Amino acid sequence: MIEFRQGGRRRLDRVLDPAFLADLSVCPLDDVRAKRDDAAQEETDLSYLRRLLHARMDIVRFEQRRRVATARGEDGPSLVDELPRILADNALGPSAGRGRHHTVQPSRAESHRRHVEALLADTGLSDVATLPDDDLTAAATAYAAEEGSVSEHRGRVQQVMDACNDEMGRRYRDGSASVDDLLRREREGA
Repeated sequence: MIEFRQGGRRRLDRVLDPAFLADLSVCPLDDVRAKRDDAAQEETDLSYLRRLLHARMDIVRFEQRRRVATARGEDGPSLVDELPRILADNALGPSAGRGRHHTVQPSRAESHRRHVEALLADTGLSDVATLPDDDLTAAATAYAAEEGSVSEHRGRVQQVMDACNDEMGRRYRDGSASVDDLLRREREGA
């Protein structure tokens, strides 16, 4: 399970620590942007992890539905035949959530892949077609619990991003920050 550790050194721990936003209204604007960017990177990483989990959940659910259909005497495609569609639907289908545009790539893609593979090993999910029904149900439960944990943390990270964006917006509205200064710095590459 994804866990927040008070005082931890991971980006997730820093972003979700209440101290991260405690002095937001008096932080220099560059620091507010840096905090927002840290939160955005963490949100991207958590979104990537969610997508990996959704793909695994979709595979397990397909196998569960296939077994029910087979028990009723219905023929249908095998998991191997349907795998490209399942994965394409997961990658291209609508995502649940706040629909944020990601401007960065996942920074820990390999770590997240290993995390999901560890769940896979924990549930013995190497070949879903050969798993007993109870093990398949246990795998579905484990993935759903992990996805719930990731989603909850992702929502909290999004709240941090919103707080940073709100603070930046406040500064631009009240004139303590200037769009002209921002554009000039962007042109200068600062």
